[in-house]
Amino acid sequence: MARNGHLVVHGDQAVARHFPERHPLKPGRPDAAIAHLVRAGIVGDGAIPVVAPSRASDADLRRVHAPAYLDVAQRLSLPGRDPRNLLVDPREATAFGFSPDGDNPPYLDMVEVGRHACGGVIDAARHVLGGGGIAFVPAAGANHHAKRARASGFGILNDAAVAIASLRAEGVRVAYVDLDVHHGDGVEEAFAADPSVLTISIHESTRYLFPGPPGGLHDCIGSGPGTGFAVNVPLAPWSDDTEWLGAFETIIPPLLEAFRPDVTVVQCGTDGYHADPLAHLLVGERAYVTAAARLRDLTGGRLVAIGGGGYDVAATARIWAAMFATFVGAKVPDEWTTGEPAQVPDGRTMARVAAENGINVAAVRRLVFPHHGLGLT
Repeated sequence: MARNGHLVVHGDQAVARHFPERHPLKPGRPDAAIAHLVRAGIVGDGAIPVVAPSRASDADLRRVHAPAYLDVAQRLSLPGRDPRNLLVDPREATAFGFSPDGDNPPYLDMVEVGRHACGGVIDAARHVLGGGGIAFVPAAGANHHAKRARASGFGILNDAAVAIASLRAEGVRVAYVDLDVHHGDGVEEAFAADPSVLTISIHESTRYLFPGPPGGLHDCIGSGPGTGFAVNVPLAPWSDDTEWLGAFETIIPPLLEAFRPDVTVVQCGTDGYHADPLAHLLVGERAYVTAAARLRDLTGGRLVAIGGGGYDVAATARIWAAMFATFVGAKVPDEWTTGEPAQVPDGRTMARVAAENGINVAAVRRLVFPHHGLGLT
């Protein structure tokens, strides 16, 4: 029986172990995070259990992804018993975002891996909605850029969006909070017109970082009936703990309290970490732990945590372990949050950072808060 009903959903079936070795997304991050939790006695025998993920169905996937895209992805990922299986027309593969030398190289069994990542998030959400405690799916989340008919940003099957769509099919009201340094564009796009899904992405501004503008800026707030339910908090490069947590606290708690979701999915990307090689924020371990504690309290524990980006592999594993420990109310070992401090730029640079962030955060409040009955004072 899970301690306090909490759960980890993880298995080798959901880990993309066949990316080329040169690819930035490394497969060992989820296993390393769980190993930290096992050594600390938080997960494992007599503690929070680890269960294998289910396999998402065709119907689950097709709520988010186009059939033609799924067909090409499947043909690109078939086992290589017959070499022709992997010889999809290069123009067709490229049209759907796949390229051997790009961000999204086809790899063996990638659709099966994606099905289990999607199924794991669905399992976790059903656990939470069924009265269980917090559930963690560390192998999911990095697919948040995947679109309806295009692989993008290392993402093939958008596990967060697939799980949210499954919940929406049953009338569940969902909040999605994306902490990744990159804009959570794929999840936002899937629900941009749905006022029963609140998506919030706090990220380095797309003016400076993938996936680029016009998405992810403060004036991207959803469409049609979903206007005001897509929220983007773009931050300037070199934003540190103070800037990141200040923007988080100004925007996210009021919106979650006003929206009152049945369940919240938190994408725990850690690539805002100051030593991450693919971005330019200066966030430290303790800021992620502070955010985790706040989200636990705001959601009353009705929370699904999934992985995400994070390309300093050792730091990502530590931070994920620290966040999950915080989510479930366990003590966080000191060594998980005592990495080298960020080297903060000079005062003039930080003043420019604060000014840009202040303008963006104020604009988000002005554009979004009235849609939720929130005042600006």
